[in-house]
Amino acid sequence: MTENPGPESLSTPTEPIKPGVPASAATAARESEPERRRRLARSTAFFSVATGASRVAGLVREIAAASRFGVTGPMSAFTIAYQVPNVLRALFAEGPLQAGFVPVFTELLETGRKKEAFRVASSLFFLIVLVLGSLTALFVLLAPVVMPLLAPGFDDQPELRHLTIVLSQILFVTVPLLALSGLVVGMLYAFDRFAGPALAPLAWNVVVIGFLVGVVPLLSPGDRIYGYAAGVLVGTVVMLLLPVPWLRGLGGRFTVALDWRDPHVRRVLKLMLPVTLALGLVSLNLVIDSFFGTLVSRQTPAAIERAFRIYQLPQGLFSVAIATVLFPTLARYAVRGERGNVRATMASGVRQTALLLIPSAFVMAVLSEPITRLVYQRGAFGANATDLVSTAMVWWAVALPFEGISLIYTRTFFSLQRTWITTPLAAANIGLNAIVALALHGPFGISGIVIGTVVGTASMTALQAIILRRDLGSIEGRATALAFGRMIVAGLALGAVGYAVWRGLDAALGRALWAQIVSLGTAIVAGAAVYAVCVLAMRVREAHEIWGLVKSRLPSA
Repeated sequence: MTENPGPESLSTPTEPIKPGVPASAATAARESEPERRRRLARSTAFFSVATGASRVAGLVREIAAASRFGVTGPMSAFTIAYQVPNVLRALFAEGPLQAGFVPVFTELLETGRKKEAFRVASSLFFLIVLVLGSLTALFVLLAPVVMPLLAPGFDDQPELRHLTIVLSQILFVTVPLLALSGLVVGMLYAFDRFAGPALAPLAWNVVVIGFLVGVVPLLSPGDRIYGYAAGVLVGTVVMLLLPVPWLRGLGGRFTVALDWRDPHVRRVLKLMLPVTLALGLVSLNLVIDSFFGTLVSRQTPAAIERAFRIYQLPQGLFSVAIATVLFPTLARYAVRGERGNVRATMASGVRQTALLLIPSAFVMAVLSEPITRLVYQRGAFGANATDLVSTAMVWWAVALPFEGISLIYTRTFFSLQRTWITTPLAAANIGLNAIVALALHGPFGISGIVIGTVVGTASMTALQAIILRRDLGSIEGRATALAFGRMIVAGLALGAVGYAVWRGLDAALGRALWAQIVSLGTAIVAGAAVYAVCVLAMRVREAHEIWGLVKSRLPSA
């Protein structure tokens, strides 16, 4: 059977280098297709490693937080309080800014108008300070009214209600900082500079871990959760400042400007609006989960969040890295009108994402309990908490591939500047989530809540694929479906081998920390090896591409 066609199967005409075109654009214009693929592979590899380090640090952060707070009421209060600024981050920071700003900024760079591009960035910088600074001040005043509406289960627990309000007021200050960070990161993405953006989240996690380990234990028991919130705030400041030095030497600088009437600024805002609505709606999924969680028990919101944090490790390590690196390339092809390259790059990204997330989903589902026990079960986090979190993790695992593929599709819409299409899709996502969670949280508890997110995410991904197929003519659906089928078969083999290995070693070695590490680590390695052999034997193209990249880095005999 033939392998899946990839982007290199399409010819890419070499364009002449235009005067005034920035180095990144000029390089992209003259490089051959194999060179482009190698550059993207290197960028993806670096971003994956840096993002992976950040996710591992995030896992260490979660371990430290779980050890200090478990899935207690205060931790649930923190979870709900932190979700509000996260919604605002989705509304104004990374996604919308990159969707609206990166294509416009890239287009100005591609046409040699670098000074104009930096003037647009400067206007957006000061607009963010003005608008989100005012919104933050307003929320701090209204938090006592808003927050109780999001945690109805805390109505008869005044101490948790008060804690949720105060924590939200502290954490909301991160919103304008995150938006400014998103602007800086978007500029660096347009120049194909990924180091600073990749390292900034790692620094954030290191700062928060420092507060959890070094500051929180010094506080009185009733105030320790505030130390956690303070660490998040300080870490956000560091995350904003760390990438700034990478802007030097790019041929432009920030100026004091606030020209919201500039046509390019207005175009960015116009492109941002539908993405703001769409991602704001999608980010409400976790708020919905917490809302219904408070009706199940005071532990459920924190348990869902703990499982979600493990889910984010493969999500960030693989799908976010692939989507982030591909986005500037997709935007560049879209600006040039090269729809064939947009389609081929997107389809290859979808298969790459599935190749890595399908085995991750099988690992999470089959080994959810030992993973949760090893990662979290210590200190205030007991066996009952492990049962809750591992149950939620099984269902998060089902959502994992859908979420990663949806991210690639979303970035494709952004690159085509068809941002409005994401709004009704996101509305359908959140509507399905709420309906299913409402119907199932009573009889099925925490499982019913997360199943709502699974149904919403899967439906949104399917609708995105249908619309993109209509718009692009093809999304290489047959080749992608065949690849998915082979990956699932390989994933089943991974799950069977991984579980069998873990069960045997767990029975033989016991539950000491070192024994858990050995049994779980060996099970994951054995399952991954079986998966790799299977996808290579079944001629999954993206697997052979990754294997070729690995072999090229190995020293020759």
